Amino acid sequence: MNRSVRPTSQSVEDKDDKWNLEKRRRNDCVDRISVLPYEILVTILTALPLKEAVATSILSQQWRHVWSFTMTLKFDDIDFLAGDHFYRFKCQEQELKDKRSCEFVNRVNGVVKQHRGLNIEQFRGCFFLDSRHSSSIDEWIQFAMQKRVQILELKFFIQICLKIQDYTFPHKLLGFQKGSCGYTTGFKSLKVLQIRCVSLTGEVLEYFLSNCPVLERLEVTHARNLVKLRVVGAPIALKYLAINYCFEIKSIEICGVNIVSFIYGGLEIDLLISNVPLLVELIISEQCFHNYFLRLFFTQFSCCLSNIEILKLHIIRTTYHQNLVFPILTNLKNLELGVVANYYRALHHLTSFLKASPHLQRLVLKFEIHREIPGYRETGKLEKVADCPHHHLKVVEIVGYREHECAAEHVMYLIENVVALEKIVIDPVRTWRYPNGMYRESEEVDAEAKARDHAMHYLGGKVPSTIEFICL
Repeated sequence: MNRSVRPTSQSVEDKDDKWNLEKRRRNDCVDRISVLPYEILVTILTALPLKEAVATSILSQQWRHVWSFTMTLKFDDIDFLAGDHFYRFKCQEQELKDKRSCEFVNRVNGVVKQHRGLNIEQFRGCFFLDSRHSSSIDEWIQFAMQKRVQILELKFFIQICLKIQDYTFPHKLLGFQKGSCGYTTGFKSLKVLQIRCVSLTGEVLEYFLSNCPVLERLEVTHARNLVKLRVVGAPIALKYLAINYCFEIKSIEICGVNIVSFIYGGLEIDLLISNVPLLVELIISEQCFHNYFLRLFFTQFSCCLSNIEILKLHIIRTTYHQNLVFPILTNLKNLELGVVANYYRALHHLTSFLKASPHLQRLVLKFEIHREIPGYRETGKLEKVADCPHHHLKVVEIVGYREHECAAEHVMYLIENVVALEKIVIDPVRTWRYPNGMYRESEEVDAEAKARDHAMHYLGGKVPSTIEFICL
């Protein structure tokens, strides 16, 4: 006679565990992403690097075209301003460099032709490109305009040895030429425009300022044919303006706009600044070849200096004049100075700025050290200055520190005079010459190592325990 065996509670639990495990396995195999709404899939791919977004087209038939609706098109696989990428590209054979540029252009062209979305948020093209690629770049700009782009970045690099002209921004697309199409509607959504190594005129930039109602940021670098720029009038929405290394420019006028930040780097020019009540950040690195840069600077920006909170100045070639009256920089919180550390009156400059900035909280000194010539008084032993107690400065950064007596003297002077000092940061890397870890010659790296060792052993023991000392 057969008798049934009653399952125990343990055997029931085992079966439940196996069933739950099998259920989890089946659930893990379910493609939950593909069933999401199409708009969410596009949003996900927009957050991916473009190459990875395009690669999803092979997942399935459903995914084939999803990437073509992505709203961010960044063609910048190589950051030429970081690491040794720029140096390595330059060292290649010319034929290979030209081939890589053509491959880049073809890839961008392919994406532009296949894109199906109505709008894009960002279009960025960054590579070694010039006038030889004009027809394709024209099409990219037209594409961006038609897609109502919000951020447009054309950051090109040129091969100077080839003596080939820069790419020229097409006037016809803006409607400057009779009979041109002028896709003006495309720039109504433009918020950011960044241009590098593109030939254009002030007329083109002023078109953008006048016809782009939400354009808040304009950055132009190495632009040929830019001679004059006027940023004038209430309708302009611009908040941030940067003009760097446009060596043909003669004047910039800024008046009656709500600009917050202005950056200029290049040769000495006429800067006509008035009625800019919201300007709080000022970065000026004029390559002046006379000794009165500071007097000129204080005159050019007299209308707004009391409002400035962030000030960065390049005073490498500026002679100290004891009769020059510094205006009081009432609201200045952050000051950055590019200086010659072994200029014999360097501490006079430093003291003058400390006195003029009673509420300063952060000071950055970028050091250059010029070769000392026997009998030449401009460089050498620093002149002593009277004490200048400062009660609000908390952080001091020394960038480009070197194994030199003058560098240590600056640090000791600040330790002795800054009452509220909390932190000193020493960075031997000259980051203004080599940003983002760009390639540096072995001599530069050796000088940094010696400077780092000098700072740790010489300064480390002299900094009071109440001050945090950091050597990068």
